Amino acid sequence: MGRIQSPVAFIAAIALIASIPLSHAHDHKGDERIQDGDHISREPIDAILWLHILLMTLSFGILYPLGMVMGLVRNRFHVPVQVTATCIGIVGWFLGHGHDGRQFEDGNIHSVYAPFLGLGVLCQVGMGIYLKLHLERGWHGRVRRIVVRVHGIVGITMPIATWLQMVFGGITALGFCHTHHLGQCLAHFIMGGSFIAYAIVMTLMTLVGQAWLRRQGRAPEFWDSLIIAVWGFVNTFTEHRWGQPWSHGDYQHTSMGIVWWCAGLLGLWLSRGRNGEARRNLIPGIVIFLTGWAMSSHVQHLEFSTKVHAVFGYTLMAAGISRIIEIAFVLRDRTSRPNGEPSTFQHLPPYLLIASGFLFMGANEEQLQLLYDSGVDHVSYLLVLYSLAFLLYLFVQILIYVYSSNTVEKQATGSIGIRSRNAGRRRPELPPIETGRDAEEFELEGLMSDDEERLESALTRVGEATPPMKEGRS
Repeated sequence: MGRIQSPVAFIAAIALIASIPLSHAHDHKGDERIQDGDHISREPIDAILWLHILLMTLSFGILYPLGMVMGLVRNRFHVPVQVTATCIGIVGWFLGHGHDGRQFEDGNIHSVYAPFLGLGVLCQVGMGIYLKLHLERGWHGRVRRIVVRVHGIVGITMPIATWLQMVFGGITALGFCHTHHLGQCLAHFIMGGSFIAYAIVMTLMTLVGQAWLRRQGRAPEFWDSLIIAVWGFVNTFTEHRWGQPWSHGDYQHTSMGIVWWCAGLLGLWLSRGRNGEARRNLIPGIVIFLTGWAMSSHVQHLEFSTKVHAVFGYTLMAAGISRIIEIAFVLRDRTSRPNGEPSTFQHLPPYLLIASGFLFMGANEEQLQLLYDSGVDHVSYLLVLYSLAFLLYLFVQILIYVYSSNTVEKQATGSIGIRSRNAGRRRPELPPIETGRDAEEFELEGLMSDDEERLESALTRVGEATPPMKEGRS
């Protein structure tokens, strides 16, 4: 028991120390320094608030997702990483109440949402301490199973909740998304976040989701088409305020919703083969391409905004084309390559989708107006957004690597987290999927010219038509 009391006492001490500044926590009193019609004061962001942003990004944006993945694979560093993230988050929490400089109006979305995120962290810490005590006798045996499941569910949802809070923080810091700007702001952030989530799910299906797809008996395009159809129905009936005159934007967004649900229904039908087997199809890639084409010609009030939307549309079109090429020419209608390893080209569609998500999230009218007034050109701004996409895709790859490198020898051991002595040196490989050909034949297939293929086919026909030669007498 002494081995367990140490981390529990440490966490309790950290919580006690962190509670000391509660009576001295800074009250914003933002309304006294905010001018009428504004939602933030005119002062710049001070060093303490920047430190709050950096610590919260490190804690909730990096360490908590990393600790969540380690918890899924039962890595021994799961608890230290989560404890470190909690301590950093506590410090960052109180720095957010002790800053000077720019002030924000009371009741902003970032401050309203913060207690719910803190409650989630508190629940995770409490359930983690309970599980660390290993109480399994009596009623604890039944309760423990429930706590393990809830602990896992909350842990998986924490990165999503954290992402929302970081978006709310950026909106609050700049004073965006109020009054008549709220609708377009929500559309940009929700749609852009959806592209990023789609890219992450696509990456998971490509790298570690093949076994799950085989168990479900569904092609990836089945799930893509289902989401596209549902999202299309929602857009069709929510983009226009019924009973009011139709505008240019209403026509464009509503027609885009109609395309989505029509194409989604077709994709659902084509994802099922003649005998009920899973089949790949190109419909989701075509929908992504059409959406990018529509957005590339979406004229805005500012030329700056028109250029940003055009580049967003081109990026989304490239994502759709690359997805079509991946399915039709790289994988040739298979779920994966015969050796289970993704090709280099398969990293292109998810990255372009992540970049499209950041471009669309950063294309709301208030933010582009601020950049235009500051003298920032659209090329520099777009390069920064592409850089953020590179960093996020890198972090996703790191998390997937941590998961896959800890999930080895599952068939041999029958559990996750038990590794052989040489497990870290070997790369796990998936068995061939939906193909009867050898990997060597698949790799050499692209190197054969059309003339060589015709010559090989002719020789095969001649060999089949020629009767076997009789052996001569000795």
